[in-house]
Amino acid sequence: MEQAIIPAGTFAMGDSSGDRNPGDGEVPVHEVALDAFSIDATSVTNDDFARFVDATGFETEAETFGFSAVFHLALDAPDDDVMGRASGTPWWIGVRGADWRHPGGRNSSIDGLGDHPVVHVSHNDALAYCAWAGRRLPTEAEWEYASRGGLDGAKYPWGDEEPDSGGAWRTNIWQGAFPHANTLEDGFLTTAPVRTFSPNGYGLWQTVGNVWEWCADWWDPRTYAASPPRNPQGPERGDVRVLRGGSFLCHISYCNRYRNSARSQNTPDSSMGNAGFRTVALAGS
Repeated sequence: MEQAIIPAGTFAMGDSSGDRNPGDGEVPVHEVALDAFSIDATSVTNDDFARFVDATGFETEAETFGFSAVFHLALDAPDDDVMGRASGTPWWIGVRGADWRHPGGRNSSIDGLGDHPVVHVSHNDALAYCAWAGRRLPTEAEWEYASRGGLDGAKYPWGDEEPDSGGAWRTNIWQGAFPHANTLEDGFLTTAPVRTFSPNGYGLWQTVGNVWEWCADWWDPRTYAASPPRNPQGPERGDVRVLRGGSFLCHISYCNRYRNSARSQNTPDSSMGNAGFRTVALAGS
């Protein structure tokens, strides 16, 4: 995969714009120094993941469990496969037969979507891919530094302008009234090809919007208060893993996490139709 080379440097990690979500742990803003590293220029695509599966016979956790979470407007499955809506987030539906090859359910496929990010992959699935590829997941400090593209303190990878300023969308998020009416102003109901819109200053495509990306760290909202100043690795243990970047479902009325500093989390075995990953080279490689 195409790599972006991220130079060693120091940056201010955390929310400096005041747009943080209570409980997400985006503060205090703190200085972090990182060694140089290389990172995938895009999210891992369906074609990339297919090469891994073809080489290893790997089955994702969604395939093993027999179901995954599908956004209600993306549902494409027999009625008997629909398990029910998630409590508190009824736009998410548990669907039997939904997996990376069938992102909307059993009746869907990834034909023609080879250059879209792979979804319905858990953190554990991402680690399996990394082991095969001889790579690793980025720490969330690496992820945020890379996403900023050299614009320290900026709200977005392109700067502080809102995603729709200037008459053209800069990333794939929700337009309209969430979660029932998407006006598709950016051209996409769900995922977009990974090289849509423009890369940031380091050459990374769509770090915000499109799909959430798994990071290596365990998640804790108190992490930043005790984070080491150089190459932080996150907590030593935990129950949930960090996700970064937001997705095609983000909207200012519901989820403004399509920002460089925004954090989210989920259990390592969870999979859903709006989360994928990108990888980082192992030290010395």
